[in-house]
Amino acid sequence: MGRLKGKVAIVGIGEVPTGRFPDRAAIFHAVESARLAIKDAGINKDLIDFVMPTAALYSPQFNTELVTCRIAEELGLRNAKTNCQIFAGGSSGSCFLKLGGSIIETGIANYVLCVHADRLGTGVTAQGGIDLFSTAGISAEWEVPFGQHYSAIAGLTTTRYKYETGCTDEQLAAVCVSNRKWAELNPNAFFRKPLTIEEVLASKMLSTPLRAKQSNMLFDGGSALIITSAERAAEITEKPVYLLGESGRVTHFVFSQEPDLTRFGWAEAAKEAFGEAGITPNDVDVAEIYDSYPIYQVIGMEELGFCRRGEAGEMYLKGDTWPGGRLPTTTNGGMLSQGHTGAGGGVALLVEAVRQLMGKAGQRQAPDAKIAVETGTGGTYMDAQVTILGTVIP
Repeated sequence: MGRLKGKVAIVGIGEVPTGRFPDRAAIFHAVESARLAIKDAGINKDLIDFVMPTAALYSPQFNTELVTCRIAEELGLRNAKTNCQIFAGGSSGSCFLKLGGSIIETGIANYVLCVHADRLGTGVTAQGGIDLFSTAGISAEWEVPFGQHYSAIAGLTTTRYKYETGCTDEQLAAVCVSNRKWAELNPNAFFRKPLTIEEVLASKMLSTPLRAKQSNMLFDGGSALIITSAERAAEITEKPVYLLGESGRVTHFVFSQEPDLTRFGWAEAAKEAFGEAGITPNDVDVAEIYDSYPIYQVIGMEELGFCRRGEAGEMYLKGDTWPGGRLPTTTNGGMLSQGHTGAGGGVALLVEAVRQLMGKAGQRQAPDAKIAVETGTGGTYMDAQVTILGTVIP
């Protein structure tokens, strides 16, 4: 173990509001997020020598622009040597750290700028966005022809989990309420109106037993972060955020080939990540858990070891995960309340984890946060990625 532990750090983050902005080009979300990250890091932009955009789904043309160095040109980066796109769906944020950190550690680059931007809210028609996103990563040969889509997948997982654990509808609705309470404090979130369990359960049935207010919605948005070595980080910022541990498991492509619809690879990935960091779940101050639907946040909470099997729903219902609770969870509001921006859903959680550890979360700041865990997963929950960050190296 000990691969990148304490060797690399995040020194700057940037994010634009999530929402519907028909008058803003997608490049605005990318460039503004990057500009804010550079300003946050307090560095000269020309120190950046590696640009790492992730993919945009709404437009092949814009995605090609990301691949062919438009961000570097728009920012006027004079010393950028490489522009290389990476993409792993909702795991793209985890890949930023794994690959960007490795590039830093090997000396290929000194500062890596990682950027995500998309326009899934206004860059496509409403139906076009649904058609694009509802079957992305679902087998066009074996599953799509039979009606498989993401809401159906979440419904299947939820049904099986409820059967195995006795989890209630009220507990699952409480996940949405918890995330909304955080979003109410987040100026970058789209949904900031208070939400109740009763409102969640009264919303229309989407894919049994999943209801409309338990589903994410697609929006425009962008976020960015800057990675450098631990040594440089200590010189340029008072509170760098170090990578302490990471691991992952790829378990399937076709959802029907996943061996366990209610566990995936989270436990194995978490065991390795916590082992590398040299800590336990009890040491975590903030948990930024991937939440495209509430069931996956519940599963993540349990498989990472924050509670026993079947107990996560009660944690959300009691308020343990809310502002002021014992384990602040998905503190930006997640995809259920900040909004889903494609790969940006996972990147936003990573940015939020860093924001909390840097003490820059404003009204939603978790007190004295020193260690955060962040999770990502792409496609049909094909992989389980666990990242542990901290302000000190154990």
